[in-house]
Amino acid sequence: MAKAKTLYTCTECGGSSTKWQGQCPHCDAWNTLVETLAESVTPSRYSALSVVSQVQTLGSVEAVEDERVLTTVDELDRVLGGGVVKGGVVLIGGDPGVGKSTLLLQALTAMSQQHKTLYVSGEESARQIALRANRLQLDGEKLELLAEIQLEKILATLQAHQPFIAVIDSIQTVYSEALQSAPGSVAQVRECAAQLTRFAKQSGTVIFLVGHVTKEGALAGPRVLEHIVDTVLYFEGDTSSTFRLVRAIKNRFGAVNELGVFAMTDKGLKGVSNPSAIFLSGHRSDVPGSCVMVTQEGTRPLLVEIQALVESSPMPNPRRLSVGLEQNRLAMLLAVLHRHAGLACHDQDVFINAVGGVRINEPAADLPLLLAIVSSFKNKAMPDKLVVFGEVGLAGEIRPVQRGQERLREAAKLGFTLAIVPIANKPRQAIAGMEVIGVERLQDAVTYLRDA
Repeated sequence: MAKAKTLYTCTECGGSSTKWQGQCPHCDAWNTLVETLAESVTPSRYSALSVVSQVQTLGSVEAVEDERVLTTVDELDRVLGGGVVKGGVVLIGGDPGVGKSTLLLQALTAMSQQHKTLYVSGEESARQIALRANRLQLDGEKLELLAEIQLEKILATLQAHQPFIAVIDSIQTVYSEALQSAPGSVAQVRECAAQLTRFAKQSGTVIFLVGHVTKEGALAGPRVLEHIVDTVLYFEGDTSSTFRLVRAIKNRFGAVNELGVFAMTDKGLKGVSNPSAIFLSGHRSDVPGSCVMVTQEGTRPLLVEIQALVESSPMPNPRRLSVGLEQNRLAMLLAVLHRHAGLACHDQDVFINAVGGVRINEPAADLPLLLAIVSSFKNKAMPDKLVVFGEVGLAGEIRPVQRGQERLREAAKLGFTLAIVPIANKPRQAIAGMEVIGVERLQDAVTYLRDA
């Protein structure tokens, strides 16, 4: 069988060349030529008489919800939007050793009792996977294994066995004979992912692709890999910590930004039913610089403790360090605090931390972050059982956030009795056991904290 021809395509301008060059001959960009398969186009004498594809109106299409199948791992099902969908392709990435293979091995061994499953390993041998299953005390009698990295053999096996769900661990180790580049290259990753996705759509097999991450934390390989698949999941959390967070970045069958919380034990990853307890440090007494907020991760409200430390700086350029929160936004909020609350931190080092290793990207953390800074600067603890959320604008106004009622109900459920929220998020009906204070300006919240 003749090997398919390859071309080298520029990622900047799209120009192609028959051989690799350091500089693109079309746009003069350096190191942008990557290997791709050459499309074979055979013109037909009857091409002009080809049949036109059928067009239908949107109203005539029957809207039927996709049937979901549970993986029996509750937190994974939550992130996926309620389970896996037939023919769906899921890309899961994370740092080495964070627990990607462990989580998928647990899910497949549980699903193998009801469905036909296949675990394709390109990094570990079948013996290594068996040892891991024994260590985790998993019943793998019905789980089928394949240690292979050649794409054509993997596709042939999938076609012959027709499993309901398959795991490719990992996509960076798989290679196609049609390409001359090494496994893990841009061309190999893109072509292998496209072929596996095409098989999943045609056969209805659910495929999980395990992806490596770069030093910056992004999935290794081309960005087109994220566009090919249906769902993208990221593992977060420090490998030295016992807790792992799985976040949905993209999901064609469910909500994005869903968060699953796991605890790493000697028997694998276990779902955490009350994740808010992880992100609250549980001080025995009130301490300055600590403020509890309610963040919304997908459909789940979580209580997270924001800690701030403000200390006089001996250097001409004070440090601004933020862990779990956006550092550029911290600099902007400090300017707002100076202008509209009269608190200057230009000669102070400011350190911010979100407890538990969680990353908060929503603007609802603005107000609790600033109040934690004020509390540390004034060396005055905030009132007991207080929860705060709200977005702060450049003019010093407190802007409302989405799902304020759900945030307050979650805080009340965990025993919080006082809340400072944007005035637009103040509920019309009182919440049992909770006093809600609505503020309109940043100065109002700072004044309340000073007088409390």
